[in-house]
Amino acid sequence: MFRFFYNLFLPIGFLFFVPGLLLKYRNRGGWKDTFGERFGHFTPKRMEEFKAFHGAIWVHAVSVGEAVVALSMIREWHALHPERKFVISTTTTTGQELVRKQLPPNSAAIFCPIDFLWMVRRTLRVLQPAMLVIFETEIWPNMIAESRRAGIPVALVNGRMSDHSASGYRRARFFFDPLLRLFQLISVQTEADVERYKSVSPGAVVTVSGNLKFDQKTPENLPDPEYGRYFGPGKHRILLAASTHPGEEELVAETFRELVPEMPDLRLVLVPRHAERGTDIAAMLTRLGLSYARRSRQTEANPPVQVLLADTTGEMLKLMKGADVVIMGKSLAGHDEGHNLIEPALLDKPIVTGHVLRNFRFIQKVLLQEHALVTVTRDSELVEQLRKLLPDEKLRRELGERAGAAIRRHAGATRRTVEALEKLLPQPADRQS
Repeated sequence: MFRFFYNLFLPIGFLFFVPGLLLKYRNRGGWKDTFGERFGHFTPKRMEEFKAFHGAIWVHAVSVGEAVVALSMIREWHALHPERKFVISTTTTTGQELVRKQLPPNSAAIFCPIDFLWMVRRTLRVLQPAMLVIFETEIWPNMIAESRRAGIPVALVNGRMSDHSASGYRRARFFFDPLLRLFQLISVQTEADVERYKSVSPGAVVTVSGNLKFDQKTPENLPDPEYGRYFGPGKHRILLAASTHPGEEELVAETFRELVPEMPDLRLVLVPRHAERGTDIAAMLTRLGLSYARRSRQTEANPPVQVLLADTTGEMLKLMKGADVVIMGKSLAGHDEGHNLIEPALLDKPIVTGHVLRNFRFIQKVLLQEHALVTVTRDSELVEQLRKLLPDEKLRRELGERAGAAIRRHAGATRRTVEALEKLLPQPADRQS
């Protein structure tokens, strides 16, 4: 019954979804050659390619952040079980490009279909997967229900649910309760997530495996960001604002402008969460009188500039590598959901955020317990915290090292998750009998 109403109203909702989808397709970079797969369309060549992946594990990760973690899980899973094959799907073009650049052995990439029945059914016929593994919060009713109808095990991994989301799900319990019970496994990050899932669906199979993001590894021989191309020769202190959202770039740029007279060697790198916002951010920098270069245009700075606007995708770790201080976005200027703190921590970088991170509370708690994170309760405090941190190399080094050590102590979730998923799959001996 819950799907009857969903499929009844989905076409109406889709009409409102289409303009945003087309706008993102036009403005956002990334891989677009096979975007028709979002609509269940496969060329004969692609259908032939996927015959070799029948019986693979279908892993769905919506965008770049989830795809990075999904790729890491697939690599470890393949190392433990070399016989397994994988198909990884994304919904965004930037996520698809990242996946295609970093595909592990025995793996293929695909765009995830929009959740219309015929699109989902066609994709399942083309892939014929042995299992569907969904990352974090991508709960699509038709994809889940049609997989189960076809006898395919379905699992949600690295799951999380905020208090706000849980409240909304409980109000629509008639819909979400039967949907969550379709999962044969919901593997979540914390005990608090278990409680929230159970408050929505008491009959759901929910277990704690930990946060897979703690198992992320930085690539060996990470390339240098070549900041000298933009900032000129000599040593500079680099302040990097990562995964920023509207309002945060201006706050950080104004803070930078206030600090530069005190620290002439200071330079700023802005890495917006959505690269297509580059033109708007560039206009803001012009208005503030700051010289800048846009990385998307591969501009050689001549003369050297004060700000690098990194309006590209898939370069975050490389850019962070050259930073002296990292400000993590979606935590300032009225934002309080936060972004993943683990990447800068693994690079032993000192991190500054807002004090409320609704989607990353456990990671924040881990770092705060180790005195490995600087938080600001009001935007006006940002300049003072940076005024203390930027001149003190010893303090920066200690904060970064404590952050990296704290994250590494919480590793192990990937292996626990893979072991739980393997129990849902037919084993080689079962297939031979």
